Amino acid sequence: MTIYPSEIWEPSSDYHTRTGKLYSEAARDHLWMHFTRHSVFEGHGGAHNVPLIVKGEGAYIWDDRGNKYLDGLAGLFTVQVGHGRAELADAAMEQFKKIAYFPLWSYAHPRAIELAERLAHYAPGDLNRVFFTTGGGEAVESAWKLAKQYYKLVGKPMKTKVISRNIAYHGTPQGALSITGIPAAKAVFEPLVPGGHKVPNTNLYRAPEHLRDDPKAFGLWAANRIAEAIEFEGPETVAAVFLEPVQNSGGCFPPPPGYFDRVREICDEYDVLLVSDETICAFGRIGDYFACNQLGYVPDIITTAKGVTSGYAPLGCMIVSDRIFEPFRHGLTYFPHGYTFGGHPISCAIAMANLDIFEREGINEHVRETAPAFRAALEGLLDIPIVGDVRGEGFFYGIELVKDKATRETFDDGECERLLRGYLSKALFDSGIYCRADDRGDPVIQLAPPLIIGQTEFDDIAAKLRSVLEGAEAHL
Repeated sequence: MTIYPSEIWEPSSDYHTRTGKLYSEAARDHLWMHFTRHSVFEGHGGAHNVPLIVKGEGAYIWDDRGNKYLDGLAGLFTVQVGHGRAELADAAMEQFKKIAYFPLWSYAHPRAIELAERLAHYAPGDLNRVFFTTGGGEAVESAWKLAKQYYKLVGKPMKTKVISRNIAYHGTPQGALSITGIPAAKAVFEPLVPGGHKVPNTNLYRAPEHLRDDPKAFGLWAANRIAEAIEFEGPETVAAVFLEPVQNSGGCFPPPPGYFDRVREICDEYDVLLVSDETICAFGRIGDYFACNQLGYVPDIITTAKGVTSGYAPLGCMIVSDRIFEPFRHGLTYFPHGYTFGGHPISCAIAMANLDIFEREGINEHVRETAPAFRAALEGLLDIPIVGDVRGEGFFYGIELVKDKATRETFDDGECERLLRGYLSKALFDSGIYCRADDRGDPVIQLAPPLIIGQTEFDDIAAKLRSVLEGAEAHL
C-alpha cells in the first residue's frame, strides 16, 4: 500500500490560521459543524477544544497534538481503502491536467462514462443506468423523484408514497428526511414532504418475544408488515420501498433469513419499486461491491455514495434498472433533475482508481474472509454486564448497551445522556479509537473501520472497547 509520508504534516500543538487565531479558536468562532452541539465549545478556553484531525495513514488518524487513533468508523463509513493513498491523489492530479470540471447536463466526459459502465457491471440484474449525485442523501432524493415520474409515465400517477423502516436514516434533504425514520431528526424541520410511511425494522434483539428465537419467522413477520402498509395506504398510491441491506441507524440491523426474498415478492405483487439504499453498505462494507449481491436480491434501484471514492472526493449515484429507464428513452421525455457537481470529473477519476485498488488488493475477498474474526473479537465483549447485543455483517457492527441483560431493559433519556455524551464519546477517543456512540433508537457503539485491517486491529479495537466499557457503569 502506497501512502503519503508522515513528514508531509508534522503534528504540532500550535497551529494558527492566517489571522493569528489558533485553529481551535477559529473553529469555535466560525465553523458550523454538522450534527454538533456547539455549546460544549463556547467561551474562551471552552469546556472542550474542537478536536483537530490533521493526518491519516492506513487505518489510523492523528490529531494536532500528535495523538494517534484507530479510525474505527472509516471517517463516516467511508474510507474503505484507508487514509493516505497516493495513487488516489495521483488520479485526481492527472484528471486536473485534462479537465477539472464539466457538468453532465446534455454533455458527458470520459471519466463519468467509464465509471457508469463499471458500476453497471458490478450491479445485479439489469441495473445498467447510472445517475450521478454528490452524496447519498441526494441519491435517495433522486430515487423518490424518479419513482414518482416513472409511474406518471406508465399511467399510474397516484403512485407517489414510499415505505421505509423505523429508525432508518436515509439523508437530510427534505424528501430523504421524510423517508428517514428518526423522529428527533425530523421534528424541527416539519412539515416535510408528504407520503413517507414507516414499518418495523429488523432488530432481532428487540423483536416481539415470541419471534426472538426464530430469525426466519421474524424476517417473514417484518417483511409482511410492508405488505400490510401497502394495503393500508392503497397499492395504487405506493411507489417505492426504501431499505438498507443492513440498517445503520439503531445499530447495524442485518436482514433475517428470507427477509429480502419476501420483500421482493411483495414489491412485485403490488408493482412497487424496491430501492436498496447502499450509501453505507456498498463497496466492500459487507464484502461485495453492492450488498444486495452478497444478500441475494435484485432491487429496481440502488442508491449509494461514500465508499465509491473511499471518501477522497464527494460522489454518489443512483443505479437504475433498464425497465425503469425505458420510458425515458423515447420522444420528448426526460428526467428534469440534476446537480452541478454530480459526476464531477475529479471524483469519477478517483472512484476509478479506488475500484482499481479493490480489484488489485482483493478488498471484498478480504472482508469476506476476515469478517468472522472481527465478529468473534467483538462478541468477546458480551461478558461485560453493560453489553447486551453484538450485531452486524462484514466490517459493519453495532454493540447495544443495556441496563439489565436478563430483561434487555434499556437506559432512560437521562442515563443515555450521561452514558454516551457524558462518558463514552470522550473516553473512547481518549483510549485511542474513533467510533460512534449513538442513541438513535437504543444506545449503541458503532464500528465500521477501513476494510484493510486484520486480526491485530480487531484485537486492538476489542481491547480499547473493553477498557472503556468495563468502567461505564460508574458514570450512570
